[in-house]
Amino acid sequence: MTPITFHFDVISPFAYMAFEHLPEALEGCSYLVEYRPVLFAGLLKAHGHKGPAEIPAKREWTFRQVDWLAAKLGLADMHCPSPHPFNPLALLRLSLACQPAGRMPNRRVVEALMRHAWQSGGADPNEPARLQALRASLAPVRDPDSEQVKVELRALTDDAVARGLFGVPTFEIEFEGRPRLYWGLDALPMLREDLLAAAPVA
Repeated sequence: MTPITFHFDVISPFAYMAFEHLPEALEGCSYLVEYRPVLFAGLLKAHGHKGPAEIPAKREWTFRQVDWLAAKLGLADMHCPSPHPFNPLALLRLSLACQPAGRMPNRRVVEALMRHAWQSGGADPNEPARLQALRASLAPVRDPDSEQVKVELRALTDDAVARGLFGVPTFEIEFEGRPRLYWGLDALPMLREDLLAAAPVA
């Protein structure tokens, strides 16, 4: 199986759609996913970029395209959270706190976080009662507000920048002996082709 690192931030609708679509997009491929949270705002700051929601015309286009893509992918329950952009730090830290130090969140945890944000009928992901309920359901093994968890998230974001990431979702595999990055939901067909090309011949 080919290891895939899935760099994500729950703030991104494209990261959510890629998460849901991944099993279908890579059907027939042999792979194992590691889900790695990063702070999208940290990537933007490192590269001197603005986020899509910070540019009015791009914001309008982005969410019109998101609605269209969600319909095409059969994600009828997807709704943009209010407000957007929202601060994703509480969710990203919670993802790390669900595992011991140094281990990444599993798919069940990431699914809970993504759906908390994007399948809630537009509710605020940071509404205190909702956050408390999510935290109780996931039962983290560490305190999401601890300095240890905060340092881990900063380190993961810094490492992502060092590896060449500039946005989310980004998928990373080793292809022909070198790391290769695939940015965005629309990169999944490219990733699929390379996974199939890298598969050992039976």
